Amino acid sequence: MIFEETPLKGAFVIGLDKKTDHRGYFARGFCQDTYKSYGLNPRVSQANLSYSKEKHTLRGFHYQTEGGEEAKSLRCLKGKILDVIIDLRIESPTYGKHFSVELSESNGLMLYVPEGFAHAFLTLEPNTEVFYLVSNHYQPEKERGIRWNDPALDIQWPTSDPILSEKDRNHPDFEW
Repeated sequence: MIFEETPLKGAFVIGLDKKTDHRGYFARGFCQDTYKSYGLNPRVSQANLSYSKEKHTLRGFHYQTEGGEEAKSLRCLKGKILDVIIDLRIESPTYGKHFSVELSESNGLMLYVPEGFAHAFLTLEPNTEVFYLVSNHYQPEKERGIRWNDPALDIQWPTSDPILSEKDRNHPDFEW
């Protein structure tokens, strides 16, 4: 695994260290010891799979509070997404800043999202599947959200009219 820290401290883009031959390749997609060596939370409490039928389906921004915080490791298994995270850690020098990266089946990249971040992704192709490992079990009463197009965040999405759930459509702007 090849780790590259993002401009948001503690968040990493993780590439595959592929061992290839005439059959294809083998690569480690997760390793507790390697996560620990980078100071990342290696706990896996859930594994989730998201399938989006349509291009420009947006899921998020979601985050958890009050003991429900989650670290996430996401990989796009089929299709392509724009993955966006926001640092919500008040003590962080990058508080309120965001980072985005394209994850796709072709680039094989994974994004590690630490606890204390909001997370969203937009599908860039139809029939997109995203697999993610989560450090804490889902607690709906501790879930919060931020409006995907909050003007204070100035996120440059490639569409102004995404497909949203009713819940995601009604998230409030972030309270600074």
